[in-house]
Amino acid sequence: MRTGAPAIFLAAAMLVPSMAFAQARPAAAAPAATRVPMTGVTVVARYPHDATAFTEGLIWHDGALYESVGREGQSDVRRVRLADGKVERRGTIPPAQFGEGLAAWRNELVSLTWHDGIAHRWDPKTLKRHGQSRYVSEGWGLTGDGRALIQSDGTATLRFLDPATLKVRRQVSVTLNGRPLDQINELEWVDGAILANIWHQPFLVRIDPASGRVTRIIDLRPLVAEIAATDPEAVANGIAYDAAKKRLFVTGKLWPTVFEIRLSDR
Repeated sequence: MRTGAPAIFLAAAMLVPSMAFAQARPAAAAPAATRVPMTGVTVVARYPHDATAFTEGLIWHDGALYESVGREGQSDVRRVRLADGKVERRGTIPPAQFGEGLAAWRNELVSLTWHDGIAHRWDPKTLKRHGQSRYVSEGWGLTGDGRALIQSDGTATLRFLDPATLKVRRQVSVTLNGRPLDQINELEWVDGAILANIWHQPFLVRIDPASGRVTRIIDLRPLVAEIAATDPEAVANGIAYDAAKKRLFVTGKLWPTVFEIRLSDR
């Protein structure tokens, strides 16, 4: 969601100089040995995606793709058939609220709202709402590590929340080459690390959940170029991981495609 691209500058050595992630351009370049490496991607498969969906959260749960869609009056949580993009079931978010990040916790789904501080709890089979919880700050992205839910709010801070109460257990600041990295958006837990979209950037970052340090930048520019969106808000956003089959999916807001990708360092 949000409008207008953030003014951020990339501190990683091998990225295009005009793209940037740190709050301000560093006075001197980081030593080569400390710069975060970049990883390319290979497209394994392409699947249809609802090109009207303003994707805010994407997860793979219990053999199915689930998606949280944003914008007031249009927000919902839906189960999507991967093969053809058909929406099999949906649960509607109240029209005054803007749907955001989505995560699974045990036998329920939890979805955030942008400004309301309300998280909705859903039955994944019926997509009926069966409760809600309050949380602090804005809601952007959400994932879980099996012990806590992890929330982003557009700043450099990630909060680790008690899944039952959404109270903050701890928080960590995300850094890239020693500088705070904000605009952290959609999140996904993948093999002990956090993958995150950076709002308005054609890259993912891999974050060490203990230190908050970015350990890898993942280049999605070929996918963004393939989509060739004309809407400035049709940005890369949405990461889902099928842990059982080791499949990684990415998409974007208003994108007609879900990409299954493989990272070049995996």
